[in-house]
Amino acid sequence: MWSLASFLFGLIGAGACVVAAVWILTRGDRDRSDRMAVIGALGLSTLWCVIIASIGADSLPANIAEVVRNLGWLFVVYRLFANDGRHESLRPIRPVVAVLAFVELLQLALLVVAIRFAITDQLAALTFQLMSMFRIMAAVGALVLLHNLYVGAVKGVRPILRWSAAALAVFWGFELNFYTVAYLSRDYPAELDAVRGLLIACIAIPLAIGSKRSAADIRIRPSRSVTFQSLSLLIIASYLLLMVVIAQSLAMLDGGIGRLTQVGFTFAASIVALLWLPSQRLRGWVKVTAVKHLFQHRYDYRAEWLRFTRTVSQGDDASRPLQERVIQAMADITDSPSGLLLMPGETAALELAAAWNWNDIEVPAGPIPQVLVDLFESNGFILDVDDVRAGRDQHGESAMIPQWIREEENVWAIVPLLHFDRLTGVIVLARPAAPRRLDWEDFDLLGVVGQQLASYLAEQSGQQALMESARFDEFNRRIAFVMHDIKNLASQLSLLARNAEKHAENPEFRADMLVTLRNSADKLNTLLARLNRYGAGGDKKREPTSLLDIAQRIIAQYEGQHPVSMIRNDDSQVLADAEGVEQALVHIVHNAIEASDTDTPVYLDLYCDGVRGCIEVVDSGSGMSPDFIRNGLFKPFVSSKNGGFGIGAFEAREIIRAMGGRLDVESREGLGTRFTASFPLSAVAGYLSETHSLKNAEVA
Repeated sequence: MWSLASFLFGLIGAGACVVAAVWILTRGDRDRSDRMAVIGALGLSTLWCVIIASIGADSLPANIAEVVRNLGWLFVVYRLFANDGRHESLRPIRPVVAVLAFVELLQLALLVVAIRFAITDQLAALTFQLMSMFRIMAAVGALVLLHNLYVGAVKGVRPILRWSAAALAVFWGFELNFYTVAYLSRDYPAELDAVRGLLIACIAIPLAIGSKRSAADIRIRPSRSVTFQSLSLLIIASYLLLMVVIAQSLAMLDGGIGRLTQVGFTFAASIVALLWLPSQRLRGWVKVTAVKHLFQHRYDYRAEWLRFTRTVSQGDDASRPLQERVIQAMADITDSPSGLLLMPGETAALELAAAWNWNDIEVPAGPIPQVLVDLFESNGFILDVDDVRAGRDQHGESAMIPQWIREEENVWAIVPLLHFDRLTGVIVLARPAAPRRLDWEDFDLLGVVGQQLASYLAEQSGQQALMESARFDEFNRRIAFVMHDIKNLASQLSLLARNAEKHAENPEFRADMLVTLRNSADKLNTLLARLNRYGAGGDKKREPTSLLDIAQRIIAQYEGQHPVSMIRNDDSQVLADAEGVEQALVHIVHNAIEASDTDTPVYLDLYCDGVRGCIEVVDSGSGMSPDFIRNGLFKPFVSSKNGGFGIGAFEAREIIRAMGGRLDVESREGLGTRFTASFPLSAVAGYLSETHSLKNAEVA
């Protein structure tokens, strides 16, 4: 029955191919580049259909005709890519088509092996499986080419192109399934073999319809993601094919040793595949190779810009700070796995502002020297760290690179962020999985992206300044209520003074009056002292003060509440206001206690560096992130308490600054925090003030 069906369907296929070829020759568009290729492939398919109808599909002439027929259809796919008349666009396609043609031609060699050398059943079975695998590879490759053909076509011509693409996709899809079943069952499936002639008849109809088109301009723009996936699939398919060939060859060994060797090799190959094929390094190599050989430009600028905008605007998690999203947006362009953002701090020197996927790197204080910052700002160049390590120097930056960057092998590139010729920050990129040298296209794109990111950061800084100004306005409104309370207090005192004229002789009135006056005076003095601390009179109370006495008073204040201990007690006489220093340190110690566990002590460390007296407040609490230290710790009016002003840390820093001191912070999340308050020694305070004045005069 199946032989009869094969005969009938073969005749039907031959007739359909002849009719379709005549139709295309007489009525098809004559300017189509694939016109003669389709006619030739239909003629070869007609020959194959006639042979299988006459002497069967298993005969030697049928196998040879099938090879020639498949080469004809591969050539049709190739010519479809040239339908726009621009043959230069075919360069990335030619190697793929050549490889597929070579795989198909191997069938002829296997036919010779099957006829002359496959003298045993095992050799015959092995030859049959190899032929099936090569046919599977050819079908997969042809389907990948068809997919890229259709996806890269202009939308306006897809309705015409889809007829030819659909016909060829059906043909190669059937071939893929047919030979897959044959490989698994180790024999040709009779049912599918019988309808192959009918399949040829079915694809001849859409090919004839697709021979006419209304538009001649077809631009081939294969998707990069599809190309990378296709190359990955080809690599995986080649790997599996190699493993199967080796496994089948090992199976030819005699006895249980051959079977054991085959199973062991298959297991080892599977482990290697699981570890190697999904690796990031392999994906990076595939991407770099595809970009290098298949595309004119390294980047798909439209896709990169869409991804950049999406990452900066919201990213995977919109709650992440802008600084981290800025690093990711830059790192995604070069496939860098991590990065750092350095931004100017309070003293205008660069400091670590954020880290993305790079928590194990140690960034020292002052990570970039000022001379290198000035060089970035004046030249705006992107630094390839590998060039510096190799001794290549363009702007004299080799002598300016800090040692921690030279020693950290993962540091790959440094990109400055310039906004109106002003350095807003610097991004340090980690080495990608597939490292390479930066070229002109990298420099151009990273430079433009750096300027855009700098504008985002500058805009955020401006908005924060406006928000801070608005908070100061809110603070001024609150001060109005404070002044109202002062006015009420003054009115009460005035009323008390008037009543004193009438009841001055009353002993009870005099006693109440004294209590009221004392309480009112205390309230006024406390309020005025706090309001006046930020004024011009802040320096009038500066006098030689013992930091040790202040530290001992703070320890005594928290005795019985929380353990506060002293590490070193090197007494230093500093020029400061004792009350102000104590109040500032109380703020810091209180915050350290709140960040620590109940029984975990907070340490005070007193020492002198010869010029300044220092007191450190050290805790091993939860710690703080660089982003919080930069954008939240010293920002006023942000409080976690209901009705609070949120000016504790801000007030402590301003008090210390008003006395000529300095407050520095070092913190690591999960490890703890160190606050260092330093003040000029009373013995050298005059010299420091004079030196500072001379420097200001020189600058002026």
